[in-house]
Amino acid sequence: MDLDLQDKLVVVTGSTSGIGKAMALKFAQTGAHVVINGRSEESIQSTIKEIKHASAHLIGIAGDVGSKEGTKAFCDAVDALQRPLDVLVNNVGIFAVKDFWDITDEEWQHTFDVNFFSNVRLCRHFLQPMLKRNQGRIILVASEAGVRAIPSMLHYSATKTAQIGLARGLAQLCAGTEVTVNSLLVGPTWTEGVEKYIAGIAAKTGRSNEEEAKAYFTQTEPGSLLRRFLRPEEVASAAVFLASAAASGINGSAQRVEGGIIHSIV
Repeated sequence: MDLDLQDKLVVVTGSTSGIGKAMALKFAQTGAHVVINGRSEESIQSTIKEIKHASAHLIGIAGDVGSKEGTKAFCDAVDALQRPLDVLVNNVGIFAVKDFWDITDEEWQHTFDVNFFSNVRLCRHFLQPMLKRNQGRIILVASEAGVRAIPSMLHYSATKTAQIGLARGLAQLCAGTEVTVNSLLVGPTWTEGVEKYIAGIAAKTGRSNEEEAKAYFTQTEPGSLLRRFLRPEEVASAAVFLASAAASGINGSAQRVEGGIIHSIV
């Protein structure tokens, strides 16, 4: 399969942990020049040291893309590399399990700032240059929760619905070009955040983390076809494919990587 990612410039936001880190590694293994992004220089350098064996093409740019000012500074730093951006992966995101009645306005706003408006601002900055070059890939890392709202995390679910709609609308702006915009509908994935969440439940029930992880799919998500948590590298493989030349015919789609939790044939 021809991925055609060698020497391409790839940005993965929120790539110092979890799915983002796995994506950075996968892209590095293709020979791409990968921008590692996190909020602190320390976390970035730690990530670069961890995955450096995969490629020498790793670039660290710190920045909080969950804020307007942070996003501008980050975009300026990418522009300063003086090479066109080929792939933008909007991966940065936060989630929290909380009763709807207890979610404050500030928490709603912060979740939208990080999960949604970071996408808006980054795409607004980088999409037009891609269109002028008639070349580029943009991926918005959304969730199955965007089409199947989760009552215990409605603020998170709403941002993911917005991401899916944004990706489709941006793809329509790319009609007739070689630029594509797609979203990934990611299912429950075994990241550091999820591991911490499961450990918290285990501490209350007295069961092991492994037992709680299995119970999640018998009690909370019994409809899952995979019946296990996805591995970050599995999601990363889907992102690399969408960014590659092999996926040039896919535009405006919401690609599922959710273990069959969505019970729909389309």
